[in-house]
Amino acid sequence: MEYGSETLANLIRQFARMPGIGLKTAQRLALYLLRSKSEDVDRLGALVLELKAKVRFCQTCGSITEEVKCAICTDSTRNQKLICVVEQPQDVLVLEKTGQYRGLYHVLHGVLSPIDGVGPEDINLSRLEERVRNNEVEEVIIATNPSVEGDTTALYIAKALESGGCTVTRLARGLPVGGSLEFADEVTLARAIERRERL
Repeated sequence: MEYGSETLANLIRQFARMPGIGLKTAQRLALYLLRSKSEDVDRLGALVLELKAKVRFCQTCGSITEEVKCAICTDSTRNQKLICVVEQPQDVLVLEKTGQYRGLYHVLHGVLSPIDGVGPEDINLSRLEERVRNNEVEEVIIATNPSVEGDTTALYIAKALESGGCTVTRLARGLPVGGSLEFADEVTLARAIERRERL
């Protein structure tokens, strides 16, 4: 028997299926739970069940909520004519931490990836087009990751929205604050030169 217990082995395999968790981390988590107090394990189990029962995706933007619409979509103080498109719900959390963005969001729940068989119908694109068409949106900011898939998705969105009457922009890319030219890769450096700003 692999771990002396089939139950433990099954739990390790289940943890290892999670993103960013390898077999060694999965093993540490499972063994930690085995050593934990029963009430702590019970509480963790209850929270996982509660997560699946209560937490859902906002019917408007696709972000995380426990209601039909998320707190951002129902906040009347936010700019309703500005939508920032992101790949995943965690991207909303990252942008919100900056305190600089006061518009709405749209979560795609993925990116276009023909190699992986992910097309426009597999991500939350049709809802974005509907929102732009029906809500007098003035600008859509595309904040997909700077990857081949993210760039492909950004270009697809720009093309899909070009007749919608709104401006489509992309987050600027370039050198990070506090970064050094010596350690920048060629693509980042090239983009920084392309998107240089007037002082």
